[in-house]
Amino acid sequence: MEDHQLTPELRQLFADGGKGRTLPAVLPEGEVLCSEDERPAFWISFDPSPPGLWSAMRAAHRRSGLWPLLLEETHQPWSAARVEPDDPAMIDHFTAEGFMAEVWQEWVAQAAPEALAELEPFGALCPGLAEPGVPVADPDVVADWFAKSLEDRGMPLGLAVAGRGADSLVATGWQGAIHHNEWQVPMAAVVRSWEERFGARVVCLGFNTLDLSVAAPPADLEHALHVAAEHWTFCPDNVIQGAGDLRGYAEQLVGGHSWSFWWD
Repeated sequence: MEDHQLTPELRQLFADGGKGRTLPAVLPEGEVLCSEDERPAFWISFDPSPPGLWSAMRAAHRRSGLWPLLLEETHQPWSAARVEPDDPAMIDHFTAEGFMAEVWQEWVAQAAPEALAELEPFGALCPGLAEPGVPVADPDVVADWFAKSLEDRGMPLGLAVAGRGADSLVATGWQGAIHHNEWQVPMAAVVRSWEERFGARVVCLGFNTLDLSVAAPPADLEHALHVAAEHWTFCPDNVIQGAGDLRGYAEQLVGGHSWSFWWD
């Protein structure tokens, strides 16, 4: 398949103008969205992404420098351009373990004693990060499968300048978790850690949602409980407004090849 040069719209996303970068396919029509101070944030297609385009762009990420995203709920914030992109290099200053410990400590300090029941079997003591999962498939293959399962929703394609999927949360200025954590940079550090430990890949972003594929999910309940504790610090609504406690939520994670998050 012949590669194509970046369009003028895409070139403006790169500080160097995208020199030497190519795409595997001709893209549908779209536009670059900018922040309020006119900084280019990311490109979005006008129409739903054609089947297979996400996977083609994912496979070409190394030579294009653009991470593909299926973008849900396009009327906000994408169409209103309410995005505030940051520098993904800032993610290097944060760790998943530090984020988890801070959220856990702050919640325990403010919670009523009876509320600790929802954190059983850990209670007030943060358990730290879960051990890595054992890959059961290639992470990119799982990501392509998951993207294909989402394409029927008719979502547009987004392209963000990002060295890895987790960094696209920062590069796009996504604020889906703002009611839980006002700054997306530390949360991107958590997703980076999941990429490394669980073969996760960022596939879809929404107004207040995030969907990841997972190639190395927890295989038993004990491991899943530790993963559930991480998910609780990342997105409490998933647990509280879902299963209601860590154990019930953990049961849903065993062997699952996708993680979906929703913030109220």
